[in-house]
Amino acid sequence: MASTQSGIKENPGGESKWLHVHYDPLANIHALSSGLALADLHGDEDVKLVVADLGLGLNCAKVKVFSGTSLLFESTLIDLPSGVGVFHTDPNQPRGLAVAVASGSCIYVYKNLRPYFKFTLPPLKINDVEQDLWAQALEDKIDLAMLKEMLKNLRNAGDSLSLRSLRFLTLTPPEMESFVSLHKDVTLKRETVITCMSTLKKNLAEEHAVSCPVVGTENCEIYILDPEAFTILAKMNLPSVPVLTVASGMFDVDFRIIVSCRNGTIYMLKRNSTEAKTIVELTSHAVGLVRVNKNIVVGCMDETLACYTHRGKKQWVLQLSAAVVAMNLLDHKARGFQAVIVALANSEVQVYQDNVLVDSIQTQDVVTGICFGTFGREENTLIMTTKGGGLVIKILKRTSVFEKDKMHVPSACQVSRLKVPKKTKLYVDQMLREQENATAMHRIFQSDLFRLRLTTARAYARALEQSLAPVSNSVSQSLQLNATVQGMGPTFKLTVHLKNTSSNCPLFDLFVVFCYDERLYSFPKAFFKAPMLIPGVNYPFEVLLESCDSGGASDVIKVFVCRHGWSSPLITAHVSMPACECLPL
Repeated sequence: MASTQSGIKENPGGESKWLHVHYDPLANIHALSSGLALADLHGDEDVKLVVADLGLGLNCAKVKVFSGTSLLFESTLIDLPSGVGVFHTDPNQPRGLAVAVASGSCIYVYKNLRPYFKFTLPPLKINDVEQDLWAQALEDKIDLAMLKEMLKNLRNAGDSLSLRSLRFLTLTPPEMESFVSLHKDVTLKRETVITCMSTLKKNLAEEHAVSCPVVGTENCEIYILDPEAFTILAKMNLPSVPVLTVASGMFDVDFRIIVSCRNGTIYMLKRNSTEAKTIVELTSHAVGLVRVNKNIVVGCMDETLACYTHRGKKQWVLQLSAAVVAMNLLDHKARGFQAVIVALANSEVQVYQDNVLVDSIQTQDVVTGICFGTFGREENTLIMTTKGGGLVIKILKRTSVFEKDKMHVPSACQVSRLKVPKKTKLYVDQMLREQENATAMHRIFQSDLFRLRLTTARAYARALEQSLAPVSNSVSQSLQLNATVQGMGPTFKLTVHLKNTSSNCPLFDLFVVFCYDERLYSFPKAFFKAPMLIPGVNYPFEVLLESCDSGGASDVIKVFVCRHGWSSPLITAHVSMPACECLPL
């Protein structure tokens, strides 16, 4: 492998942990992390790089195999690839790996750099109305404009249509006739699309054991395939479309499949499980999903990196400096070290052990795909593809040691354990008393709780009966009242705010009445008629009142909003008047 060092910087101000091996910005490789895999294809311990190239512009999607930095094999794909996986297919031949590339609704399997098998997902059920419409159209029993209108109504009703119907809905009237004549002799079918793929050991946990491909589809389904006959071993349903998947365990014994779906939720599928179990409901959609030991590390679109257990308990969350573009696992098997490699949108690649940053690499372009493992005959090789189509190859130094950043190491006071006092005799006696009288104490607690609920319900019912709530409880007369008082005395300004909270029903024939102690206060007008209240508009009414008591006593003034002809007020407000600071002359 030729060595090129231009455009790559590592750990400014510190010693690099990586050896620069190769950097080619014009490699013309456009792949994601799910489209990169390392495989010993011939069993000669010379590991090749398998790339599911998405293509760019006029370049179509391809499967590429690199030996070192030279292109060894290339095959064109009909549709865009969604993932690549390597696995053993025959237990009697432990040497040599098969390559499976998911593209469209098919999985293309290659062995010894030759096409070996093509597996197509089973077709989906076609809507009976749609099938009948196409049968009439092919026999010229229905007008094409009517056909388009009927298919559009089916789509708007939420029914899933075939690809032919969806393509037909995009055509203009001059193109529809030629389209129908072209598909006269073609059977109508509806296919799904593979969205993600991983592998699962079948019956042994060894490195060269047989593995089963695990694929997720656009139809919210997970398929586990037999690696020898390529038949469906298991089929599981999900609430949403899977986009990322990680499998662990063995199919014949017990397994766990962690799936991140398009609805922003992570689910777990188990052996013999009838439905998916919800683990985590993310605040943002997942970009990368990596399983580290027994934990799940997720990179989200809100520039966060979070870790969860298999039961959904959050371990930690980190706020990153830029958006996450790609993720993968760094597994240093010789030292038993596992970490997460995260590529950010600011052209930086970071390595995290738990929630601590242990290494950082600055690249010339944004990294879109990451793969770590044995490449050629060299272990611990980091392979990265960039947004511009470049290829970066690095090798971890044998003397490299990942140390936690001192800025992230907790201080001594945080590490030291708390001095918990010993259990006193009073605590022990109280604990024994609670154990002996647990039933009686629980009954007393439940009795007090029910009594509190009853008191609260009675107070609420009394407030509704007496119209003491700030919002009226009448369905036809939806009204809101708010009263405030201003001033130091002896003159106060009382402001009453009325608001019609109904949707489109105005209120009229309303009166505002003040109930007060005439020995303490004097109103120029104790009641007035309110104008018609338009919904959503706040109406303030100001009233000046005088304090008549020379001792500065205060009282509560009640404000009633009444309707003409009604015996009870619609709504009531109690205004606690302040003490008069300026005594009347």
